[in-house]
Amino acid sequence: MKVEAGRTPLVISFPHVGTALPAEIAARMTEVGRAVGDTDWHVDQLYRDARRLGAAWVQPSFSRYVVDLNRPPDDAALYPGQVSTGLCPTHSFDGEALYRAEPPDLSEIADRRRRYWQPYHDALATMIAEAKARHGVAVLLDAHSIRAEVPRLFPGRLPDINLGTHGGRSCAPTLTRALEQLFAASSAFTHVINGRFQGGYIT
Repeated sequence: MKVEAGRTPLVISFPHVGTALPAEIAARMTEVGRAVGDTDWHVDQLYRDARRLGAAWVQPSFSRYVVDLNRPPDDAALYPGQVSTGLCPTHSFDGEALYRAEPPDLSEIADRRRRYWQPYHDALATMIAEAKARHGVAVLLDAHSIRAEVPRLFPGRLPDINLGTHGGRSCAPTLTRALEQLFAASSAFTHVINGRFQGGYIT
């Protein structure tokens, strides 16, 4: 895990850029699982200037297939009624099996939560607390990417930029409006606020 303290109120989290698989987990996986295809590829590279400008940075090493850092620890559904990929996914976004035999049981899921999920959230909480102590406020950007078309998860094609604020509950309205104005000023990319993806557990 990469953790870097910042000089500004901005804290950037990259919960799905990790690609590492512990050997004992990889040995049980299918070829699809070992390919870690649902990684948020290269998202950290998009924000490298933010790190240079003083943003705090929290980035995991391990794949979302080991444990999804953006899911609640009790694995409650983020979007009731929608397909859920789970705290320890057993299928890819396209519905392909990730394990050749038995998927992780409850004991293994609890162990992965302790080993991989909790340290990430502890580090993120520390970066947020440090930003608030230094500046009086913290702005958390939980950075993601996803294929524009994943029929199993949503119909049609996603806009280019999807900003989620948990339906307005996790972001000040003034900041949301400022970002929406910024997106609307550009004709290069389509955008939506609180569309199919309103943010996960971290948001």
